[in-house]
Amino acid sequence: MTQDSKTIQGRTGPWEIVLGLEIHAQVASKSKLFSGAAVGFGAGPNEQVSLVDAAMPGMLPVLNGFCVEQAVKTGLGLKAQINLKSRFDRKNYFYPDLPQGYQISQFDQPIVGEGVVTVERDDGTTFDVRIERLHLEQDAGKSLHDQDPNATYVDLNRAGTALMEIVSKPDMRTSEEAASYVKKIRTILVYLGTCDGDMDKGNLRADVNVSVCRPGAYEKFRETGSLSHLGTRCEIKNVNSYRYIQQAIEYEARRQIEILEDGGKIDQETRLFDPTKLETRSMRSKEEAHDYRYFPDPDLLPLILDADWVKKIEETLPELPDAKKARLQSQYGLSAYDAGVLIIESDRADYFEAAAKGRDAKLVSNWVTNELLSKLSSGGHEIAQSPLPASDIAQLVELIENGTISSKIAKEVFEHMWAGEGRPAEIVEKRGLVQINDTGAIEAAIDALIAANPNKASAVKEKPQAIGWFVGQVMKETGGKANPATVNELLKSKLGL
Repeated sequence: MTQDSKTIQGRTGPWEIVLGLEIHAQVASKSKLFSGAAVGFGAGPNEQVSLVDAAMPGMLPVLNGFCVEQAVKTGLGLKAQINLKSRFDRKNYFYPDLPQGYQISQFDQPIVGEGVVTVERDDGTTFDVRIERLHLEQDAGKSLHDQDPNATYVDLNRAGTALMEIVSKPDMRTSEEAASYVKKIRTILVYLGTCDGDMDKGNLRADVNVSVCRPGAYEKFRETGSLSHLGTRCEIKNVNSYRYIQQAIEYEARRQIEILEDGGKIDQETRLFDPTKLETRSMRSKEEAHDYRYFPDPDLLPLILDADWVKKIEETLPELPDAKKARLQSQYGLSAYDAGVLIIESDRADYFEAAAKGRDAKLVSNWVTNELLSKLSSGGHEIAQSPLPASDIAQLVELIENGTISSKIAKEVFEHMWAGEGRPAEIVEKRGLVQINDTGAIEAAIDALIAANPNKASAVKEKPQAIGWFVGQVMKETGGKANPATVNELLKSKLGL
C-alpha cells in the first residue's frame, strides 16, 4: 500500500482498510480508582494491594474523586461532551488476575461522550477522528508465566488502577493514520497531565480494530451509518508502540484479504501481535456486550457532576497542542513543520520560548530542533533532561546574530558546550574562535591566494560558480573564522564579478 493511497491491491482487485482504536490510558493518580492503595511502577509483587483490590469479602469500593477530575479534564481536552450523569457497571468475565470475577467499568452511560480530534499526517495534511466515548474503568492484575515451569503467579499491583478507555469511530484508513492518531492522543494527555503516556510501561496502549472492504463501501457506511457495509473486524489487543501498531495493521489487513480472496470468511475474534514474527495470532473469539452480562454496580451510586465544577476544570486547562502550534507560527513566524516538532512535548515548546526571547526565533528553532534534539535523542533523553539551559542556546544565537562567530564556527562551539566546557561566550574567547571581520586581514589572504593561482582567478570570469573554490580556500586559511559574507563580497570585487 502506498503512503498516499488507501488501496491495497489483492489478486482479485483493490481493497481498503477500515480502522478504529480503543486507547487505554492509565490515569495519572497516586492511588487507585476505588481504593487508597498506591499506584507506581517498580514495586515488588503484591506490595500495592488493598483488601478492596484483592476482593476480600465485605470490602466496598469508594470512588477516587481525583480520577474523576482527570477524566473530565481529558474529555474537555478532546473537545468532547461531558456527561453530568454517568454510572459504573459490572463487566463479568473470569480471568485468574481479576479477583472480583468482574471489572468495574462504564457501559451505556460513560462519563464522556462524543468528541473530535484533528490529527496531522507525516506529510503535513490533516484529518479528523471522531471520539465515540471515554469511560473510566479499573485495570486487572498481571499473570506471570515465566516464574515457574509448572505454575502461574499472579501480581495484583495493577488491579484496581484507574484507566481511561478512549474509543474512536472507525475513521482511520491507513496504518500511518492510526499511529499518528495515537501520537496525537498521547500528546494531548501528557499536556493535560492526565496520563504520563509511558508506552514502555504499558501506561498507554491500544486495541486496534481492523477490517477490510472493497472501494466505495466505506463511503456508503459514512452516508448511512450502517456497519453492514464494512467487513468483519478483528481486534488486536494491547499494542504499545507506534511501530507495532503499523506492523500489526499491515499484517492483519493482508491476512484478511487473503482469506476473503480464497473464498473464506473472517471470524470476529481477538488477536495478539507477535513483534518477533511480525504477525497476529488468534487469542479468543470476540465477545459481544451481552457476553459480559453488564449490569449497574450495586455498590456504587450514579455519578452526578456539578456543571459549575466542570466549568472550573475547563478554566484551568493548559494551552493544548493545536493552540500552541498556531501561536508559535503566528507569534514567532515559524513554519508549520517547525512548530509541529516543537509542540510534540510541552517542555520542548517551553524551552524554545525561553531561548527565543529577543532572538531570531527561526535560528533558535533550528538549533533546538536539529543540533540539541539530535544530541538528546542519541542519548535517549528528553529536553527536560538537557544539560544545556535555554539561556545557552540564546547566547549562542546572539553570537551568530552580532557577527562574533559564523554559523559554521557555532557548530564547533556547540560541541564544546555539549562537552561541558562552559557558556558559549566563554568558549569563543578561550579558544580564540571570534570571527574575523577585519577586511584588511581577509583582503591580504585573498590577494595572496589570487597571486598564487592566476589561472584559476582568470577562469572565474567565464565560470562564476568557480568562486566557491576561492571562498573555501580563504576559510581554510583563516581557520574558518573569516566572515563568509565579507569573503564573498571582497572576492567578487577583486575577481571582477
